Amino acid sequence: MRLSGLLPPSTNAAYGGSILSAWFLGLSAVGSLVPGLIHYGLPDGGAGTIAGIDLSTRRETIVAVFAWYGALQIPHGLAQLAVALRYRSLVPLLLLLVILERGLVALDGWFGRGAGDHHPPEHYTTVAQAALAVLFLLLSLRPRKVVTP
Repeated sequence: MRLSGLLPPSTNAAYGGSILSAWFLGLSAVGSLVPGLIHYGLPDGGAGTIAGIDLSTRRETIVAVFAWYGALQIPHGLAQLAVALRYRSLVPLLLLLVILERGLVALDGWFGRGAGDHHPPEHYTTVAQAALAVLFLLLSLRPRKVVTP
């Protein structure tokens, strides 16, 4: 079995954008992995203990949805981490996906079906992350200045 087919050679040399954008994507990876592990691993998925959702009715469904969401966040975070560390030519694409994901989550949490009087911590951090991702996407698309000695 060859693992080289699983992880092809790095594309970091082909990346011309800001290195800060790659670092931000790495932070976004942690921001996907940690909640993903919480949602998937905690007995209530964090629904009651962190988000403050009333679990007295439909507990099984709510916890299952949190676990499902965590199961999506974990591989997404691993992909972000791989791009941030090894495949930086894909940083702009992954940042665009972060903007789309966080933007949709923010819209739903503040104005859609998830809107209400109570806003868990993720509703606030999602807005900030989406806004920062726009900034870092722009930086990733701007060519780096070459310093000549």
